[in-house]
Amino acid sequence: MYGAYPASLHKHLPTLSVSDYGHWKVCLRGPFRPRCFVSGALGVTMDDVDEARGAPFQTTAFVTGLGRGIAGALLFALPMQMTMEMWDLGFAMDRFRLALLLVITVPLLVGIAHRIGFEKTFSWREDIRDAMIAYAIGILASAMILTLFKLLTPETAEQDFLGKIALQAVPAGIGALLGRSQLGTDPDDAEDEPDSGYGAELFMMAVGALFLSLNMAPTEEMILISYKMTPWHALATIALSILVMHAFVYAVSFKGGHELKDTPGWHALTRFTLPGYVIALLVSLYCLWSFGRLDGSGSMPALMSTIVLGFPGAIGAAAARLIL
Repeated sequence: MYGAYPASLHKHLPTLSVSDYGHWKVCLRGPFRPRCFVSGALGVTMDDVDEARGAPFQTTAFVTGLGRGIAGALLFALPMQMTMEMWDLGFAMDRFRLALLLVITVPLLVGIAHRIGFEKTFSWREDIRDAMIAYAIGILASAMILTLFKLLTPETAEQDFLGKIALQAVPAGIGALLGRSQLGTDPDDAEDEPDSGYGAELFMMAVGALFLSLNMAPTEEMILISYKMTPWHALATIALSILVMHAFVYAVSFKGGHELKDTPGWHALTRFTLPGYVIALLVSLYCLWSFGRLDGSGSMPALMSTIVLGFPGAIGAAAARLIL
């Protein structure tokens, strides 16, 4: 039966069902949209007219994912939308740094959508679509909440208006995509097998570090804590960050934790935990720079601030490996 299809499609024929009347049904699943072929009196036909016409996505699944996205945007971004420093940064943040953050957010959302979008995707074009929808949800959710709290009014200056929404849309957009992973209950979601390559692991750690660092970096407390700490406190913070990060994923058996079989104990530490902590520090440094927290600071205060912010960043990186 498979000989009727090109050899390149043989690997994409995972399901075959036969009815009581002798008709058979084959479903193709691959880098394109699923297609089902059904035998009948007139030969082989498409199982669904909409699929035959190349419908871009399944409406029900997409709308469900969209609802989760809206809930995720509110759940994950609400703390930042109610933080005074974030309101001020919408107006005061350097426009180049704000634009750079927005540009970086686009490929970041595409990468997240590739792993956990609003629905199962089979091409980068669909991932880009989901990322843009998540960004739009982030913009709308941010505008709605800021207007609700009377932080945006008709009298608000245009620069302040756009800056506040643009800045808040970054965590809200990420939260919109995280909504499918955290708020979904579909049995099929549990059967997903996301790309777990080394690069994908590091990318998701960067996402987790960025998300949590964005919540902390705008606050004055990061700078205040760094000034109160001594070098010994900084070394202890580094050690604790690495210990907690490693324990989250490998040691204390959290749901979603990783077990590396047939590998020495130090393998996970050197291959994942230490690189993950370096990523968390780099992300923390970028967030502090973006929000102007390092302007006018010397190298030592900047290092201390990065170490302080690197602690929640490391926890965010570890949590990303657990929940995504």
